Amino acid sequence: MTTNSHVWQENWNERLEKAQEMLPLIHQLHRKNNVVTTIFGRPLVGVTDIDIIKSHRYARRIAERELSTFETLPIIQELTEMNLGSASVDVGRLVIGYEEEKDNYNSLRDYLEQELVEVVGAGVNKQCTDVVLYGFGRIGRLLARILIAREAAYGGVRLRAIVVRKKGDGDILKRASLLRRDSVHGAFNGSISVDEENEVIWANGTKIKVIYASDPATIDYTQYGIKDAILVDNTGAWRNREGLSQHLEAPGIGRVLLTAPGKGDIKNIVYGINDGDIAEDDKILSAASCTTNGITPVLQVINERYGVVHGHVETAHSFTNDQNLIDNYHKGDRRGRAAGLNMVLTETGAAKAVAKAVPDFEGKLTGNAIRVPTPDVSMAVLNLELEREVEREEVNNFLRDVSLRSHLRQQISYIASPEVVSSDFVGSTHAGIVDGLATIASGKHLVLYVWYDNEFGYSNQVIRIVERLANARPKVLPGRIHASQL
Repeated sequence: MTTNSHVWQENWNERLEKAQEMLPLIHQLHRKNNVVTTIFGRPLVGVTDIDIIKSHRYARRIAERELSTFETLPIIQELTEMNLGSASVDVGRLVIGYEEEKDNYNSLRDYLEQELVEVVGAGVNKQCTDVVLYGFGRIGRLLARILIAREAAYGGVRLRAIVVRKKGDGDILKRASLLRRDSVHGAFNGSISVDEENEVIWANGTKIKVIYASDPATIDYTQYGIKDAILVDNTGAWRNREGLSQHLEAPGIGRVLLTAPGKGDIKNIVYGINDGDIAEDDKILSAASCTTNGITPVLQVINERYGVVHGHVETAHSFTNDQNLIDNYHKGDRRGRAAGLNMVLTETGAAKAVAKAVPDFEGKLTGNAIRVPTPDVSMAVLNLELEREVEREEVNNFLRDVSLRSHLRQQISYIASPEVVSSDFVGSTHAGIVDGLATIASGKHLVLYVWYDNEFGYSNQVIRIVERLANARPKVLPGRIHASQL
């Protein structure tokens, strides 16, 4: 026992030393080349040596084995010498890829140059697009956190202002405090200060102008130096083209993105699925709902591989701000009952909304929702009738492979742990996480359980659309295979 512990401790110290060697190299890649390194999507920028080791251990959930810093350090050392342009480089995927293909290459450097050919010598992207957040509630504040972090990581998009209704003296101090502290997602990673006189919040060096207004069309954003901005409306006050068009009447706004399902002819975009439908003349778009984002990528790949005849989606969804804390009047059925004490059966349009992103699902899905007494992270149960028979292991292997190698690996994650619960997925950047141990397959009948952080995962999907609109999405490398090819 003592000997094994001693060996384990020596191994830990060696791994820690390698992680410490990585830190300045990771920083150099970020500052000099605008390259963010990750381990299967977990950023290595701005973390500690312990965080790096934890990311290597996290890899076992996807690659079925823990990565070693002895494997990743040589790759990061090579990356620093390759004159890379702006990109997000998944070192974990490179380790696994080289392990599988090293017999086809003369050296690690040859392999890396092939996998990263798109950005070798490409230069750093210095383009920057202004972003305005209209509303500063749960989603608005998370969008702000992500935008501030993304500006520090990549540039490309820059949060310039938030628009809110003033609710009394000290309003800006309270807004800043809510950005600084969050009961679900924890403290803001950095420093926040307030310039009350000029109505500005400073967050990690980002200057955020607080604009007080109740009528979107009356604001002149250009007086704050804001031009051709992408405005993200997260109030939900307007969901049709007529209402959202008010934002376009304000000088300085070029495009509008709604963080709720759009009505009428507004395109509902699920990033990774139908963002290719965005046209240059689309001035108003919707990012659909959190549930639609959580289930659509999984439904899409299952439909492509097995064919979906019909399905029912049942969501256990965390309570939201529109419910009452204690029993009181509410215009919606059942939502007036105390959110923290009850499971509340309600309707959801998410199942039908899938067809707006994937027309092949038109008329194929039904859905309901149960609001449950948790503040964040929801689960969707996909009960599907397929065109052909399936086996549980084959489906799980396919979905795991999708999460590891496909073009949807930022949208779909996979886990097979017998101990995970909802709080383990707080802060997930994926649209949805398939719980492989819960999968049920019987003939042509398939049941999948998909976790999703209905706040943070959804907010990351929104930011991906913002970056797409700004032509500022970093290349995600190594290259991704379309899920239909797996």
